[in-house]
Amino acid sequence: MTTLEQFKPEQSVLIEVRADAIWITLNRPAALNAITPDMVAGITAALMQADDPAIKAVVLMGTGRAFCAGADLKYVNSATQGDAPAAATWFLDTVLDMMARLESCPRPVIAAVNGLALAGGLELVLCCDLVIAARSAKLGDAHANFGLLPGGGSSVRLPRKIGPTRAKYLLFTGDFVPADDLVACGLVNEVVDDAELRAAVERLVAKLGSKSSLVLRRMKALVADGLEQPKEVALRLELLASEVHVHSHDMKEGLAAFEEKRKPSFIGR
Repeated sequence: MTTLEQFKPEQSVLIEVRADAIWITLNRPAALNAITPDMVAGITAALMQADDPAIKAVVLMGTGRAFCAGADLKYVNSATQGDAPAAATWFLDTVLDMMARLESCPRPVIAAVNGLALAGGLELVLCCDLVIAARSAKLGDAHANFGLLPGGGSSVRLPRKIGPTRAKYLLFTGDFVPADDLVACGLVNEVVDDAELRAAVERLVAKLGSKSSLVLRRMKALVADGLEQPKEVALRLELLASEVHVHSHDMKEGLAAFEEKRKPSFIGR
């Protein structure tokens, strides 16, 4: 039976820990960072490191001309040969699991989008909390262009992110849309000049790093849970979380720092 442990990311995914963040770089520039099992293994391994309390954020980015152009269609084509393409089914399952890990990561996840983010690349972006894009970046679903259905969640997450009408346009047409055009609908937070992308992400990482990691983790969970609940239930969940949070070190430290007119020193608990 095929397992993810059989695959070795080697240089297809670069992982660096710096400035209290894990930087995950997709590194198949010649293939526009198209997703392979090796890359799924690499991203999954990197996300496991995010449980470290010293980590304040996760950054996902790509090398070369693309953030990610989606699944590697050469691999998908080879995996679908025969009457029972078990390899393709396994690949879809592992991609979905990786996407779920990315979306539920306890730290804020930032997508630094350069170049193209298409199909599975867009699905990666949809699993991130914040999106900073280079001005040249273009995003699109693109599955329809190759007779494919989404396999990483874009038919589910995209309508929830930008509404069903806008989502259907991207899904049906397969168009590549400039990042500037996707700010108003909430898919992209900020667009910066290409040369400023890394610096802009570093500034955001530094800003998040100054906050309580406990607060950010609990806020992220409240937003995720609240989207799936009626408003009244979500408000009760927020109240319950706040009642627990008053006992935290970081809340007490934040209030003390306010009183003493100094910067707080958070420890994430």
